[in-house]
Amino acid sequence: MRVSVESLAHGGDAVARLDDGRVAFVRGGCPGDVLEIEIIADHGSRVDAMIASVLDPSPDRVKPPCLYFGRCGGCQWQHVSAEVQHAAKTRNVSDALARIGKLDVAVSPIVSSSSDYGYRNKVEFVVEESDRGLQLGLHRRGDTTLLPVLSCLLLPRQLQKAPHALAGALRYLAGRHGPLGVHRVGIRVARHTTDVEVALWTSPGHFPRQMAAKALADAVGASGVVRVLVKGPPNQRNVTGVEVLKGRGNWRETLGGNRMAISAPSFFQVNTHAAEALVDHVIEALSPGENDRVLDLYSGAGTFTLPLAARAGEVVAVEGSRHALADLRRNLESAQVYADVVGGDVSRELPALGTFDLAVLDPPRSGLDREARTALTGTGARTIAYVSCDPATLARDARELCASGYRIARVTPHDLFPQTYHVESVAIFERDDL
Repeated sequence: MRVSVESLAHGGDAVARLDDGRVAFVRGGCPGDVLEIEIIADHGSRVDAMIASVLDPSPDRVKPPCLYFGRCGGCQWQHVSAEVQHAAKTRNVSDALARIGKLDVAVSPIVSSSSDYGYRNKVEFVVEESDRGLQLGLHRRGDTTLLPVLSCLLLPRQLQKAPHALAGALRYLAGRHGPLGVHRVGIRVARHTTDVEVALWTSPGHFPRQMAAKALADAVGASGVVRVLVKGPPNQRNVTGVEVLKGRGNWRETLGGNRMAISAPSFFQVNTHAAEALVDHVIEALSPGENDRVLDLYSGAGTFTLPLAARAGEVVAVEGSRHALADLRRNLESAQVYADVVGGDVSRELPALGTFDLAVLDPPRSGLDREARTALTGTGARTIAYVSCDPATLARDARELCASGYRIARVTPHDLFPQTYHVESVAIFERDDL
C-alpha cells in the first residue's frame, strides 16, 4: 500500500499512517518519502512494515556512505540528513516528556556533534568461532546474528579498517592455538592522546597471551592489549578479572583538560568532543561554589567528579562498579583533587549520605528505581542535573521528581550518537520552594 512518511521514531523506524488510521513503523523510511510498503507484522493498533519501493524520495533522503547500512544494527539513520536527525531526536525527547512524564516542557535546540562520522572513541565487535572458522562483525539489525564487516565509518579515519585487521589477527591466533574463547573484541581510540587499546572479552582458560599481544598490537598499532575474563553468558558481562597483555592496562584520554585513565570494563562516553560539551553544560548549569556540597551519582571514572572537585567545597561520588571505582580514585589522584568516593548501589548508599546543595546523576538506561528517586529528593539539593541516554526513563523519573518538590528548568538534547536514534539529554531540575 502507498503511505507518506511523517516522522522518525525513537528506535529508528519511520512513522507513517495507513488509510485506516493505524500507525505503520517502516524500517528505512525518511520523513517526506512517499513509499509503497509491505506489512510484515500486524499488532492490531499498529503494524511493522518494510519498503517495497520508494515512489517519491524525500528531499532529506541522502545516500548512506556505509556498505553495510541497512543490514548492520549499529546505525539506523545514515539515509537521513543531519538536520532531520536533529529535529527527530529533539521531538522524541519532547514527546516522551509529554506522553510518559505528562509534562509540558519546551525542549532546547539539540547540541550537535562536531563530526557526523569518525566520532566514536570505542567500538565493540562480536566474535564467533565455529566449524566455518572465526568471524568478526556487528549484530544485524533486528536480531543478534553476526554480520561480518571489514570496516566501520564511526571509528576515526585511521582505524576505520580495524575490523578487517583484528579479524585477521584473531584468525592467525586461532590457527596457531585452536579455539580462543573470544566473545567480542573492543577497540578504543583516544582523541587527545596517542592511546589505542584492544580489549578481548573471553572465557577463562588457557590463552596465547604473548602471541595475542604481539599479533593484535601489530594489526592496529595498539599501545595496549588487555584480556577481560567473563564468566556466564557473555551479554551479562560478569567480569572476574582483567589481564594486561601489553601496555599499562588502561586507556588514557583527556576530557575537558583532565587526563583520565579508563580500564576496559569501565564506562566512558564514546564521543569525546561531544562529551566535553556535555560536561561544560552540566558544570555551567550547576555553577558549584566553594561552599557547596555536591553529589555525583553513578560517577563512573570521574567524568563529572573531576571538574566538580576542582570547583566545589565538597564532592561525594557514588559508583557501583569496582573497576570504575579504581579508575576514579586514580584519576582524582592524577588531577590532584579530592572527592569522597563511596562504593556501592545508589539506592542503598544514598540515604545515609545526608543533605547536598547540588547533584548530578548519569544513571544507566534503566534510569532510577523508586528507592533512588526517593533518596535523591531527600537530599534537598537546590539544583539537580540529570544526564539521560533514554527519553522514556528520563520522562518517567522527571514526572516523579516534579511530584516531589522539583520543577524542570530546561531540557537540552546532545547528539552524542550521529547516524543513530540514540540521544543524550541533560535535564536541569530546581527545587520548587526556591
